[in-house]
Amino acid sequence: MDPKPPPSSLSRRDALKWMGVAIGASFIPFSSWATDEMGYPIILPDNQKHVKLKKPITAITCGAGARGNVYGNYAVEYPDQLKIVGVAEPIPLRIERYSAKHNIPKEHQFVTWEHVFNQPKFADAIIVTTPDALHYGPCMQALKMGYDVLLEKPISPSEQECRDILELTKKTGQIVAVCHVLRYAPYFIKLRELMQEDAIGEVISIQHMEPIQHIHMSHSYVRGNWHNSKECTPIILAKSCHDLDILRWMIGKPSQKIQAFGDLKWFAKENAPEGWTARCANGCNARRKCPYEAEKIYNPKSGWNYVFDLPDDPNEVPKAIRHALETTNYGRCVYDMDNDQCDHYIANIQFDDNVTAAFSMEAFTPWGGRRTRVMGSMGFIEGDMSKFTIYDFRTNESKTMEASELNTKTYKNSGHGGGDWRLMADWLQAVYQRNPDLLTSTIDQSIESHIMGFMAEKSRLEGTVEEIRLDV
Repeated sequence: MDPKPPPSSLSRRDALKWMGVAIGASFIPFSSWATDEMGYPIILPDNQKHVKLKKPITAITCGAGARGNVYGNYAVEYPDQLKIVGVAEPIPLRIERYSAKHNIPKEHQFVTWEHVFNQPKFADAIIVTTPDALHYGPCMQALKMGYDVLLEKPISPSEQECRDILELTKKTGQIVAVCHVLRYAPYFIKLRELMQEDAIGEVISIQHMEPIQHIHMSHSYVRGNWHNSKECTPIILAKSCHDLDILRWMIGKPSQKIQAFGDLKWFAKENAPEGWTARCANGCNARRKCPYEAEKIYNPKSGWNYVFDLPDDPNEVPKAIRHALETTNYGRCVYDMDNDQCDHYIANIQFDDNVTAAFSMEAFTPWGGRRTRVMGSMGFIEGDMSKFTIYDFRTNESKTMEASELNTKTYKNSGHGGGDWRLMADWLQAVYQRNPDLLTSTIDQSIESHIMGFMAEKSRLEGTVEEIRLDV
């Protein structure tokens, strides 16, 4: 899962506001270091369904990159709930830092995920945060050996592999949570509640937009790890399976058909400006006016530098960034990459009871987040993740609800923050209580959005309308 693009500089309060939350009257405080991979504070809400663990759940992390650290940091903040006892990671600096953070003994530090399973089972669960194309192997082996699993999205780049994981999960009875973290965000929880509780009558249709943000697109899907769909996952799954999933979850009805269009239009060599060079620092004549010039994006204060595994000494950081821009894809011209991911993508989806959804993924926006419009028989909702406005046709009145209002007594267990640690808290409780119903994103519930994504890609490439079938 790739991170959301940050503003260039955020205070603690501004970061909370930008995420669409505010400081309320009741929450579990966060520590000064408890942040996600982009530096945003992570706050864990209270939940009345949770019980006190008699001992922490033990877990092995396969993949100690950005997402592995987001989930692993939970163990540092809440050691009574989670203990990381092993790690698999091929990059030496990452495994060194991760092992030191969690006091992992040398015998439980592995270069690849395969080495983990050469030993007898020595933990309760596996956290799979390997690259997209390497989710299937560790997940399947974990299930065979009796581990529960936290599985980063997408489940797999292969439809058959997704179905294999689902089948083995049912066979073994293990708990597999898919990291569809938007389901755990208070904003979407409340939006779904309004849709399901007749606040705007019967839901007729939805318009949902995922604005990637132009720098985020260049960082992750032109220069970054997800730039080539053949080596990882098509962008509809790599980026937008969150959105397909949240549409299915909010509507609460099975999807039937999907039709998609999209392409790579801009980030191609024919659009390179006059005077371009293979690397931004190699005398490019257009660099000062180019929004994607590498040194502007990856400056020493940038939130995008998390990909570089920078040294701890701040005096060494500028030199390390320069070296990265001279030797990695992040310093290359965005018009001269071997990228093939679509930079615009639309899909029309038909659900049961003739509910329709129009989804749009757009690279060329100045902001990220999501924008959603819900059309109902008796009203209309429009939201942007920081607030939403509800229009009631019956009373001819409208009300705007800020995200901070979600922490009221009428909204049970809302808490604060985004979905990452809310998911972690629920997953650990599901494992401890042996109750997958404590999760909203089990493999059973998450598989449909992946099938939607596979069928969308087939539709886009073949010019067809595709049926969405789970029983194949």
